[in-house]
Amino acid sequence: MKRLDSIDDLIVLRNLLLKEGVLAPGKKRIKVCCGLPCSTLGSHEVTKELENEISKNSLDIEVIKTGCQGLCQRGPLIKTEPYNYFYQKVSPEKVGEIISKTFLAGRPVRECLFRDSFLEPPKEVTEEIPFYKKQLKVALRNTGCIDPHSISHYIVTGGYMAIEKIFSSMSPEQVLEEVTKANLRGRGGAGFPAGKKWKHTKSSRCDIKFVIANGDEGDPGAFMDRSVMEGDPHSLLEGMLICAYAISAHYGIIYVRHEYPLAIKNLGIAINQAQELGLIGKNILGTGFDFTVHIREGAGAFVCGESTALIASVEGERGMPRPRPPRLSEIGGGVWGYPTNLNNVETYACMPQIIEKGADWFLNIGTENSPGTKVFSLAGKVKNTGLIEVPMGITLREIIFDIGGGILNNKKFKAVQTGGPSGGCIPEQYLDLPVDYDSLAKVGSIMGSGGMVVMDEDNCMVDVAKFFLSFTQAESCGKCPPCRIGTYQMLQILEKITLGNGEEGDIGKLERFGKLVKAGSLCGLGQNAPNPVLTTIKYFREEYEEHIRDKYCRAKVCTGLGLLSINTEICYQCMRCMDTCPFEAIKESREGGFYIDQVLCQRCKACYMACPLGAIEIKEQPLPIIDTELCYLCGRCKDVCRINAIKETSTGFMIDRFVCRKCGDCYNICPMGAVRFEKRTHPPVSPLSKGGIKEGCP
Repeated sequence: MKRLDSIDDLIVLRNLLLKEGVLAPGKKRIKVCCGLPCSTLGSHEVTKELENEISKNSLDIEVIKTGCQGLCQRGPLIKTEPYNYFYQKVSPEKVGEIISKTFLAGRPVRECLFRDSFLEPPKEVTEEIPFYKKQLKVALRNTGCIDPHSISHYIVTGGYMAIEKIFSSMSPEQVLEEVTKANLRGRGGAGFPAGKKWKHTKSSRCDIKFVIANGDEGDPGAFMDRSVMEGDPHSLLEGMLICAYAISAHYGIIYVRHEYPLAIKNLGIAINQAQELGLIGKNILGTGFDFTVHIREGAGAFVCGESTALIASVEGERGMPRPRPPRLSEIGGGVWGYPTNLNNVETYACMPQIIEKGADWFLNIGTENSPGTKVFSLAGKVKNTGLIEVPMGITLREIIFDIGGGILNNKKFKAVQTGGPSGGCIPEQYLDLPVDYDSLAKVGSIMGSGGMVVMDEDNCMVDVAKFFLSFTQAESCGKCPPCRIGTYQMLQILEKITLGNGEEGDIGKLERFGKLVKAGSLCGLGQNAPNPVLTTIKYFREEYEEHIRDKYCRAKVCTGLGLLSINTEICYQCMRCMDTCPFEAIKESREGGFYIDQVLCQRCKACYMACPLGAIEIKEQPLPIIDTELCYLCGRCKDVCRINAIKETSTGFMIDRFVCRKCGDCYNICPMGAVRFEKRTHPPVSPLSKGGIKEGCP
């Protein structure tokens, strides 16, 4: 394609592409999802087989490699046109049948259609599938529908029409007013209105300004921005160009972590295509406006999601936050000291639709204070995981049970964690909570970049808090002592609790340290790092108390709590547990059955997972006691103990409960029955430990 020298040239090109039948309706085509999850599951092999089958049969069928189609749980995914059949879990072996049945006979391949369960009829088209029914695509409008390597596909689906509009009929001030009126809140987590941020940068008196897209998506399991960059890179470029025009910036940078090679590749192709057509670069569409875009690869540090740390990384320095002011929008605050506007990828991807359709259209979606849609990566214990885009204000229940299909294996819902590792855990009582910035903040969580992890009854909330805190603690840059030391101390306490060594004051310490870390940290990482701990204590305090007082984990996750034992009535001696155990802790008893040597057992649960009948059980740890009235100090218990858990005191013998493994050796050898294991009793809970006391002492 030759360079476009005017807005009219772009309009002519679009009409020409439409005449040539690019993505024309009614034509036979197959759209194969080649997003990262489907690629991992074999979509490229499916594509090759499709091309071979089409060539072999001399068929006129177009094969398009698209970005993520959303339902990652069921990949590889393909869509067929004009039949609109949606196929899931497609293997290369099924390709021949799909070609013969669908494109030659016009019938669906029923085995590849989506089913909620085997008892329900399959869903033939996308619109019938619950996962897609309640979604509304704005940022993801083209992802999964077009070839990300084809600028022609983007143009014929309305791409760069917003650029036509702003260059032909809108001043930079009018663009700013339209974006401000739309009240698009930044989709990177903080929710600061994009229009206000743009105005701040516009007002800086400097000839050199930068527009930066934050594609450094560091949350575990989050892939919202990555999917836009991989599946619809031109929407990001167009959004950045709109911003550049509005704030009079001429330089753009896309900051992408190096762990996203496909996103970097597709962005590079898109930038080259747009430059060749004159849609970015010098004298764009003959308007005299210049805007160049470069990709900057990040090293993958989670803290670089924070704006000032990202700027440091772009400049080639170590990614560490710095105090503000100056703000990024001010001279001395942005990249290389120049005023800089920073938004995340999803925010920019929404801009073309806002400009093209107007702010009023956008305001009619979502809620009053949080208009528009939000992209989430739905993960965890739901039947249908994947990439979704929903209107703001939709409830958690609708996302988890309607779109997600409910809890995997029909287990009981326990909590959902929003906002990535710095977000909070929301319990069942808030399932009808609308998903928007303000509502999530009220229950102690955040929107974040859009990660959503669902947990069921098999998840231990103490272990969940430990998992997320271990991530943020490891990713802390170490600049602030409250974050560096506070998160470490909190993690040590959680480790102690999950290993069975928790003490009564530990919950109070976690709450106190969490508040100190939030109050004393410089950036959002430290300010939000305690959220998983504080929200799990707030909503699941009884689980912490069970871990500390009963030495029991109800979810049977924490390896330091509970005793593994073999139910001899169920066990039929297949010996799988013995073969699986890496510590040789499973022994054969004299009676012919098997038992677990508690001293050797490391509670790795390998036997528990291997047993086909569920004969391995996890029981509550008993309290070991020596009755001093019965004990006559023979010392046999002390001699037989293999781990020196029995100590001699001035009044006799006592069992160190933190060392004791409850193996029963002392119990079996005591001639007087002075050693016994009792069920733990709960001491009364003080108002202070429950958080009931609000004021200090008089």
